[in-house]
Amino acid sequence: MSEFMAFTGTIYGRKVHLAGTWFDAVTEEAVAERVIAALERGDGGRILTPNVDIMRLASGRSARAAEIRGFLEDATMVVADGMPLVWASKLSRTPLPERVTGSGLIWSLSAALGRAGRSVYLLGGTPPDETGTDGAVKAASVLAAGCPGLRIAGQVAPPFGFDLDPDQCAQVYTDVIEAKPDFVFVGLGFPKQERVISDLRAELPFTWFIGCGAAIGFVAGELHRAPIWMQRSGLEWAHRLAQEPGRLAGRYLVHDLPYAARLLAGAALRRR
Repeated sequence: MSEFMAFTGTIYGRKVHLAGTWFDAVTEEAVAERVIAALERGDGGRILTPNVDIMRLASGRSARAAEIRGFLEDATMVVADGMPLVWASKLSRTPLPERVTGSGLIWSLSAALGRAGRSVYLLGGTPPDETGTDGAVKAASVLAAGCPGLRIAGQVAPPFGFDLDPDQCAQVYTDVIEAKPDFVFVGLGFPKQERVISDLRAELPFTWFIGCGAAIGFVAGELHRAPIWMQRSGLEWAHRLAQEPGRLAGRYLVHDLPYAARLLAGAALRRR
């Protein structure tokens, strides 16, 4: 089997092996359908949405790389949040059907959960504004209004660094655990959100989780996604770079672009 590309089948459907990781060959709609079916069976789970940056980090030999690979191995579903990953799969004739993002899934999953009368918890978002309303509360209100039947089990936008304070961390975890949600959206940035999910999964075995990055901020209207044409053409990273050049220039231009180029070149060579 190639280190980079192969097919397999599981109870969750077709999978594609790409750059050392098994990806579920599913659409955004199919992810929501699988989650609802699993909840009906009483099964919890975890969705991971690696992009090029996460795949690059996972390919290293450091302790951090090993931790990231552990997150990937623990996931029930792994979907590709990056057009270069989709392009590489198609070049190697083992195609992933589409890019599946946390920012898209927060809507499609919430809509499906609403139709099933299920509950969600939002963990993440910006601190309270001048009115005392934080990003999690704003996003919960928007989702509840836009997804009929959806129950909001709770929401919290913890302060930066809460995970380093044992008391604050324990309080956040207790709030989520006592709410017993069917699904938890954790938008704390990578890899913090995945560490939090790993901690909570043991206490909520029948709950589903996803680390959704900036998705809570998008729903709350505090951040704005790239236009659809940029998302579909693989240029959403350029939109993010324009918004936060100081933080993202080194990551995107120095590290991620060369990795994506090597990934695509390798896929093209294997196809030949």
